[in-house]
Amino acid sequence: MKRVVLVTGASGGIGSALCRRFIEAGDTVLALDIEAAALSALAAELGADRVTPLAVDLGDAAAVKEAVAQGVAVRGPVGVLVANAGGAQSGTLAATDAASWQRDVHLNLNGTYHTVEAVRASMIERQRGAIVLIGSVNGMTALGHPAYSAAKAGLISYTKALAIELGRHGIRANIVCPGTVKTPAWQARVDKNPQVFETLKKWYPLGDFATPDDIADAVMFLASPMARMITGVALPVDGGLLAGNRLMAEELTLESL
Repeated sequence: MKRVVLVTGASGGIGSALCRRFIEAGDTVLALDIEAAALSALAAELGADRVTPLAVDLGDAAAVKEAVAQGVAVRGPVGVLVANAGGAQSGTLAATDAASWQRDVHLNLNGTYHTVEAVRASMIERQRGAIVLIGSVNGMTALGHPAYSAAKAGLISYTKALAIELGRHGIRANIVCPGTVKTPAWQARVDKNPQVFETLKKWYPLGDFATPDDIADAVMFLASPMARMITGVALPVDGGLLAGNRLMAEELTLESL
């Protein structure tokens, strides 16, 4: 499509899949991540002629703005932003303290805001753009990691604000909310319980989990002209997790569903 696409959290499981898919579609990518070495490896894999690695801490608004400006000077103005960077700390309220709460909110919510601010004025000036945030089903119901979940819930509200304020400028904003995704981020939990995926399957109506490519599929659609009338939407990509609770329904109805 020959767009300039900004992807944050670019070296992670979902981020690298996103970069790959946009490049396959004919776009060039500004790849942002805090991990400089991983970004260099990604650029080497996907092609330095198509990927500009930008190592930056998304918590630093000025640094984000400067990094994006450097990328734009090389590739041109950003047409698509995918704010993918995120992460979770404490799994429960009991394990959460002020510092871990602030870390999760700062990365997942504030970091996304800083990224959008780095491209918003340019998109308005050009009167077009597509913004896709990566949220989580945790932002739509209680599934642990309360600080992370609160930040992801905030992103849903932020997406709607972007949609209503930027729509008149030809800019669309949507958020994809994955359920469990098989990425390297799950390795610590697999190490703790090798059966964790088998244990979780019963909660997913499709009996399976998303891959990074499944998330990329949803993002590619929302960033494309096929979604030209879609804005302000929170789209779960969760194998049916939020559709309902089959196990509870079976106990309520005394029937096998």
